[in-house]
Amino acid sequence: MLLIDVVRVSEAVTRTSARLGKIGHLAELLGRVGPGEAEIAISYLSGELPQRQIGVGWSTLRDLPQPKLAATATLAGVDERLSAIKAVSGQGSQAARKGLVDELFAGLTSQEQAFMLRLLSGELRQGALDGVMIEAVAKASGAPSPDVRRALTLRGSLPAVGAAALAGGVEALRGFRLEVGRAVSPMLAGSAPNVAAALAKAGAPAALEWKLDGVRVQAHRSDREVRVFTRTLDDITAQVPELAEAVLDLPVDDVVLDGEVIALRPDGRPHPFQVTASRATSKLDVARLREQTPLSVFFFDALRVAGEDLLDLPYERRQEALSRTVPPELLTPRLVTADVAEAERFFADVVRAGHEGLVVKSLSSPYAAGRRGAGWVKVKPRHTLDLVVLAAEWGHGRRQGKLSNLHLGARNPEGGFVMLGKTFKGLTDELLAWQTERFLELAVGPTDAWTVTLRPELVVEIAFDGVQRSPRYPGGMALRFARVLRYRPDKRAEDADTVETVRSLML
Repeated sequence: MLLIDVVRVSEAVTRTSARLGKIGHLAELLGRVGPGEAEIAISYLSGELPQRQIGVGWSTLRDLPQPKLAATATLAGVDERLSAIKAVSGQGSQAARKGLVDELFAGLTSQEQAFMLRLLSGELRQGALDGVMIEAVAKASGAPSPDVRRALTLRGSLPAVGAAALAGGVEALRGFRLEVGRAVSPMLAGSAPNVAAALAKAGAPAALEWKLDGVRVQAHRSDREVRVFTRTLDDITAQVPELAEAVLDLPVDDVVLDGEVIALRPDGRPHPFQVTASRATSKLDVARLREQTPLSVFFFDALRVAGEDLLDLPYERRQEALSRTVPPELLTPRLVTADVAEAERFFADVVRAGHEGLVVKSLSSPYAAGRRGAGWVKVKPRHTLDLVVLAAEWGHGRRQGKLSNLHLGARNPEGGFVMLGKTFKGLTDELLAWQTERFLELAVGPTDAWTVTLRPELVVEIAFDGVQRSPRYPGGMALRFARVLRYRPDKRAEDADTVETVRSLML
């Protein structure tokens, strides 16, 4: 298949506002892709690269060669060139990478060049998000969409699942199983402004669990082998020996558990999140770091125990399996109640202990990997949102030469991000220095003399006093007194809070 075929469908999807129309355009193309092209096409149309990152920034994409007049580039050929660009390393790699990028773009038409520029810069937002693409894969393959979703839960890669569906239909999808050692996309929580609202959303009685300010982990054990993954599916087994040892001490040798690791002070209160995150992700001198900053582990869910998959079981049943498998000191504190007053007292206890708040969980909810819904609802003592940094402005005065004022965006489920306002509050000198360096790596071009536009990848946790109506920003609302709490390297842009979540908090 030619790249131009994908480009034209992408443009058609962008022009189409109706969800069914988008699905139709995508399904028509997916019905024509070859066996080795499906994963590439689905990745590109989802705004992603199969290689994820290839080390190409704004400076590499400047001064590109003149476009070709005829479209001859194939999907497979472009994918091979991108893999070659990613493989470049060592001295002189920047120049070598620039040369390969120029070679790639010299073989593209102006239409294809524009598409690839947006794809490489993370700006290809045409509304072909997972929900739409899942339905397109189902339509093109003839497989029911629940089977596509189920396979995605277990495999964690929509391009891989889509390719399997297109090649083998529903039978290929039903061949996917929870595989010990392969990370599953974690179940996510929605938000509520208070405990009463969370109970109403999840349904009472519900389970209330402490929301620890740690790093989300998924632990897999097969016999004596343990692997540990973050919520972004990165393997951190070597960095968290405490967790691996705890899992090896369990009475079962085939298990998958969901939980958190957290650095605690001697009095049991948590260290700041940055301490935990730094410890859990550092690959240098882990033995010394372990001695200086030990990690504690707490599990709150079981996806598999003693060879039995538990994903489809209700929360209550999964908890029974978890409590039979994991000792009490490694379980996240929880309370099952329908009483709002009792729930609020429990909430106050966790906040006094220095933790983030509660996650209120429906007793009947299955483990819906990779999705937010009413099954899990988080409550915090202050308004916070996980937003994406869309751009930054150069500072002045004490912040001269630093990228300071952040443009904050919430995720639009239909594609892209909606700006909610700006803030420079809460930024320490250390954060200013770090973010300036990181922003320049993510820069895709200046908006004006003062503003640098970024690839929408960095997630930042923002505290604020409320949401108010505002005609100044595209979403018609703005955050009041927004301030930076911390960056969230453990989250991806697709994990950011949605526009609907923000709108539900509007004054």
